Amino acid sequence: MALPQIEPYPLPTPDTLPANRVSWTPEPDRVALLVHDMQHYFLRPYASGEPPLAGALDNIAALRQVCHAIGAPVIYTAKPGDMAAKERGLERDFWGRGMRAVSEDTDIVAQLRPHDGDVLLVKHRYSAFLGTDLVERMARSGRDQIIITGVYAHIGCLITATDAFMRDLQAFFVADAMADFSAEDHYYAMRYAARRCAVTLPTAALTTTLTRGPARIA
Repeated sequence: MALPQIEPYPLPTPDTLPANRVSWTPEPDRVALLVHDMQHYFLRPYASGEPPLAGALDNIAALRQVCHAIGAPVIYTAKPGDMAAKERGLERDFWGRGMRAVSEDTDIVAQLRPHDGDVLLVKHRYSAFLGTDLVERMARSGRDQIIITGVYAHIGCLITATDAFMRDLQAFFVADAMADFSAEDHYYAMRYAARRCAVTLPTAALTTTLTRGPARIA
């Protein structure tokens, strides 16, 4: 039930992304950036300095820099360590006891450590919305679009995108600012998102739109 060892695989490139069903455009005064579960425990299965994680880290950092520059909220999620069985719930059946309550498991990776003014939400389930005040925070700041990055693409990231859709929040699923168990899982996640609940796009298109004005996202 432990996390698998993850073999390197290349991140998706713009020419490999699926066609989107909708044509939502991210807007600087509407977006919030979500950095999903980038904790040491979840990143340890990746080979250091190798794709997909190395590229995803760089792309998330670039998106964070843009969001800070335009005044968009940057929100992190993290899971706690040593959760009691009731807190862990059915995730224990799939993944075991989870991480320990020690910094080498629970801390956000140094490259993405939250800055002053960023928000860190503690969550217990796949979706960043369940059991947190994420939706209320977005409403208070007038945000109805969420940029989703982090790990794992086909689990927490995809479930969060689906949950956003069901709350009438537009989700942007940043294919090369995520990492997953395998290329197959990663491509499954971005295809599902593009067809059912979000806009799948690359980091470069998103940063260009947010900093230089609207550009069509196919």
